[in-house]
Amino acid sequence: MDSTVIAAIVAIVAVIIGIFSGKLIFAKNTRKEVEEAEVLAKKTIEDAKTLAETLKEKKILEAKEHFLQLKAQHDKEVVQRTQKLSEGENKLKQQQQALNDKTASTQRQAQDLEHQKEGLERQIEAFNIKKAELDKHHEEHIKRLEKVAGLSAEQAKTELMEVVKEEARTRAMSHVKDIMEEAKINATKEAKKIIIQTIQRTAAEQTIENAITVFNLESDEIKGQIIGREGRNIRALEAATGVDLIIDDTPEAIVLSCFDPLRREIARLSLQRLVQDGRIHPARIEEVVEKTRKQLEEQIMEIGERTIIELGVHGLHKDLVRLVGKMRFRSSYGQNLLMHSKETANLCGIMAAELGLGQKMVKLAKRAGLLHDIGKVPDEETELSHALLGAKLAEKAGEHASIVNAIGAHHDEMEMLYIISPIIQACDAISGARPGARREMMQSYLQRIKDLENLAMAYPGVEKAYAIQAGRELRVMVEAEKITDADSQKLSFEIADKIQKEMQYPGQIKITVIRELRAVNIAR
Repeated sequence: MDSTVIAAIVAIVAVIIGIFSGKLIFAKNTRKEVEEAEVLAKKTIEDAKTLAETLKEKKILEAKEHFLQLKAQHDKEVVQRTQKLSEGENKLKQQQQALNDKTASTQRQAQDLEHQKEGLERQIEAFNIKKAELDKHHEEHIKRLEKVAGLSAEQAKTELMEVVKEEARTRAMSHVKDIMEEAKINATKEAKKIIIQTIQRTAAEQTIENAITVFNLESDEIKGQIIGREGRNIRALEAATGVDLIIDDTPEAIVLSCFDPLRREIARLSLQRLVQDGRIHPARIEEVVEKTRKQLEEQIMEIGERTIIELGVHGLHKDLVRLVGKMRFRSSYGQNLLMHSKETANLCGIMAAELGLGQKMVKLAKRAGLLHDIGKVPDEETELSHALLGAKLAEKAGEHASIVNAIGAHHDEMEMLYIISPIIQACDAISGARPGARREMMQSYLQRIKDLENLAMAYPGVEKAYAIQAGRELRVMVEAEKITDADSQKLSFEIADKIQKEMQYPGQIKITVIRELRAVNIAR
């Protein structure tokens, strides 16, 4: 045989022998492991049985202890319930005993009432008998009286009723009179109380307007510039503003004299700008005065808006706001008109609140108090009184009817139709009646000055008219195109003659008519 085949056979035989030997060895090892596993399993089972017995005994002990606890708790609850039941039975027995006692008492009371009822029936029966006897005696007595008096019972009753009615009427009238007197006394007391409380709750300012304003200068050298060559600057300033400038030996001061605070303010502001600018001549003066007038109009609107915001008056027409601002530069008997109107508005609001008129009426009263004197600052002079003119202006601006009536009626020139009308009248009087609030002489003086200017303005061709030097001089500026030099002389005489016939004044009044012709051309 080939050696290779022999080697292969040998190899196969060797492999078969190896496999067989491996199986024998594996079987021997496996048997040994199985025996060890059986020994371990038996031991584990025995340990498990021992542990199970131990746990079983422990759980049985725990169950017995828990059972004993539940039994003790149950016994305790049974004892408590038994005790409560015993207490409930005792209370029930007590209530039943009390009910029995009440029942017995009620039975005794019922018996007593029965006895009383029987006694009352006997008394009623006796009373009826006596009443019948009395009625019989009364009828006999009436018949005897009818025979004696000669009147029937009905006639006597009628006469008696008339007498009683008259007596009752007299007593009632006396009682009503007493009630009315008491009501009047109480009403007077309440009215005084409300007025006093209103006055006490308003902080009043005593403001007295003067007719002059002092303009301070940095040095006296400026006085010469203000006067100008031959006084042309000061004449131009007086003619443009209608204010009398008093330049004397007072150091570093010029006095602006005019009854109209608005004119004085225009003159003061214009003079202040001219001094700051340094260019003082007639043309510049007129330019500055005109610019100041326009700026003062804006300031008037600002004052009016600030006032209505301060008082809480909303939705006021712009024309009325402007009139409110103008009141800052007017006075009434020496009392600043805006201060007076603000004070009156506050008084009206407080008084309306004290009377319990409601929030809406309080606002209307305050609004009417602020506007009640707008007729004193009109843009154009009319023949109407300031109250009626103010009512007309308020109606034109779309104000509430109650406000229009209150303004027109605060001097009894209209019939008072609303409850706020007498409040406005009372508060206006309170504001003006304070000590030191007004000067009667000042108002009459201002009225005389205004009448003097209005008299001159009534002539045709007159452009401006200013009363200066406390009304001792009237300066009248005329239009050069309409009035000649000869007409100026005639106009001066006519104005002086009319003043002598129609006005009353102390001393004498100088009438100066000024006619100035300016020729202006522009080179282009």
